[in-house]
Amino acid sequence: MKKTLLATAIAGAAALAATSASAATVYNQDGTKLDIYGNVQLAYSYIDQYNGAEDSELGDNGSTFGAKGEHKINDDIVGYFKAEWEYDADEAKNGGLDGGDQAYVGAKGSFGDARIGSWDPLMDDWIQDPITNNEFFDLSDSGTALAAGSDSGEGGNDAALREGDKLQYMSPVMGGLQFAVGSNFKGDGDSVDGDDNISNSNQASFFTGAKYTVGGFSLAAVYDNLDQFEANSATGEDLGDQYGITGQYTVDALRVAIKAERFAGEEDDTDVDFYGIGARYGYGMGDVYGAYQYVDAEDQSNYATEYGDDSFNEFNLGVTYNISSAMYTYVEYRQLDRAGDAGDGAAVGIYYGF
Repeated sequence: MKKTLLATAIAGAAALAATSASAATVYNQDGTKLDIYGNVQLAYSYIDQYNGAEDSELGDNGSTFGAKGEHKINDDIVGYFKAEWEYDADEAKNGGLDGGDQAYVGAKGSFGDARIGSWDPLMDDWIQDPITNNEFFDLSDSGTALAAGSDSGEGGNDAALREGDKLQYMSPVMGGLQFAVGSNFKGDGDSVDGDDNISNSNQASFFTGAKYTVGGFSLAAVYDNLDQFEANSATGEDLGDQYGITGQYTVDALRVAIKAERFAGEEDDTDVDFYGIGARYGYGMGDVYGAYQYVDAEDQSNYATEYGDDSFNEFNLGVTYNISSAMYTYVEYRQLDRAGDAGDGAAVGIYYGF
């Protein structure tokens, strides 16, 4: 699922109380705890396509089933795990749990948090999500530019590549400051395109970030060298780097965030910049939210070539309504400023969490 519940928690405690659902604890004894949880998400969407057609669909929107647990190693250190699987709620008879969403194991304590496995990139969590991390429609970001430039095609934005085979250390918060460092590793036998093609070379990225929080204000910066990707697998040419900085301020039930993000291509005139502002307000029975973003793509970037222009004005709007503590509905709209209105659309959906 998207992380609306997390965003709502940031927006205001009153909204959180109306939308959160507790996981079911199946075991909690002698320092060991095991929970199961999940959600069912369905949405009806209408999206303009690049070929001039329109797509309307009643479909699944990221339904998951998960388990998480932890146990006390000693008085200071706790070991933990989390595993989530996806399934299609609109066509459940066609299959069961059809793919992993995230899975990791780690340990946390006064030293910080160290984990290994698969989860969202730090660039997503700290830089992109505060602007648009909505139910159905998000705006584009440096991951979109990454996909356009990757020699592996869709692999540039494939969860198996960006999220998997990862190791990360995150420090404790010290005087409001926290930092993270990690790597995404692809060995000789790992897939480089989310399919059957293997890398035939060891490729490890390096990413790092820092966040400073004081009161209701926070500032985060992240860098990722993307060395697990190649612009040209035949020549070994590097793809580029990701940079991002986001500031956000929360007061009562209102959160406002601004972002500057760059996909820096390895070749000249291939950079793509993203400048965004977003806001979310918890009105008591749900959230109202929206964002605007200006995208500036240099002429030689694959992004400009793929989308037929070098600058775009994007925005989206949305509202949620809480039916109960575990169930809510929403309406969203997005406009991407692409040729032929491609990617523009609207969606209405429902979420039930347990």
